[in-house]
Amino acid sequence: MSIDLETAAKVAKLARIRVEPDALPALADEFNTILGFIEQLSEVDVEGIEPMVSVTPMRLARRADVVTDGDQQATILSNAPDAREGFFAVPKVVE
Repeated sequence: MSIDLETAAKVAKLARIRVEPDALPALADEFNTILGFIEQLSEVDVEGIEPMVSVTPMRLARRADVVTDGDQQATILSNAPDAREGFFAVPKVVE
């Protein structure tokens, strides 16, 4: 994929970056260099390679999936101006 001057101008506008018309060729060249690098990365064979968290082998710290501060429905609903059947009640806004 190649970026032309029109596409570079459009990207600059979408990014809200003011680029003078005489600087557009350099910007398009930079975009093309970046895209070329990305294309090189897509050519790398990563079959059988496990994803890494870090460059040093380590495991993420895990925690037990338990409720530590639950079962407070009545306390929470006591702050509501209107609660019905265990839920916050809100006025109807759509007719």
